[in-house]
Amino acid sequence: MVEKSRAVDKVVKLNQDQDSDSDLSSRRPRKGIYLLPNILTTGALFGGFYAVLSGFSGQYEWAAMAIFAAMVFDGLDGRVARMTNTQSDFGVQYDSLSDMVSFGVAPAVVAYGWGVGDLGKLGWAAAFVYASCAALRLARFNVQAGVSDGKLFTGLPSPVAAALVAGLVWSAQDMQSSLWLSALGALVTACAGLLMVSNFKYPSFKKVNMRGKVPFIVILSVVMGLVVITIDPPRILFAMAVVFSLSAPTLWLASKLGWREKDA
Repeated sequence: MVEKSRAVDKVVKLNQDQDSDSDLSSRRPRKGIYLLPNILTTGALFGGFYAVLSGFSGQYEWAAMAIFAAMVFDGLDGRVARMTNTQSDFGVQYDSLSDMVSFGVAPAVVAYGWGVGDLGKLGWAAAFVYASCAALRLARFNVQAGVSDGKLFTGLPSPVAAALVAGLVWSAQDMQSSLWLSALGALVTACAGLLMVSNFKYPSFKKVNMRGKVPFIVILSVVMGLVVITIDPPRILFAMAVVFSLSAPTLWLASKLGWREKDA
């Protein structure tokens, strides 16, 4: 009789353990990734990959346009993730790897094949400086992501650096290849890379509320900006990248000169 009661107790306890295990498994979040933001990140990655292939084929105009298209997708994925509350660690790492291809490897390959490689080892060094600085920039950004307030970027953002290189290549398609043009390309490529790992502070527009109301003049300014870009896309986009890239060094230099004059 005692043995029978013990057996019944074991069966009851086993059923309870199975029920508790099933409850825990139902409460555990399902493994997976968010579809929408990662599709946009894949679009950015495809743009960078296509730019590399176009660079190998000598189609540098299409390569530059692919890099700018990757910038559009890269700007959308993070905003869509924040607006839909679909941020994830996987998305952060995937976006970083995509940026390395689209804004690190692709611009360096395109610039080298376009004309920087005509300088020999000097051109090779300029392209490598850009690619390596892009990797360092992205690694530093990932490390500082948890402690940064998100209002400022330390160093030139990699998409803007890619816009500098791609904008120059795209703008110079009608120009005759020459030594000075190759030297200019190497200078822009190397400087863009060094600005990425600099300590200059650049504004971040991640905190802009896309769902809030804005004055009518803001919408009008956006429309007029798009109209201006359509006049001459390669040169206008290149000029915008140059202005943004030089803004932080110019402000830093102005503050230093003002401080010296004040002390004098």
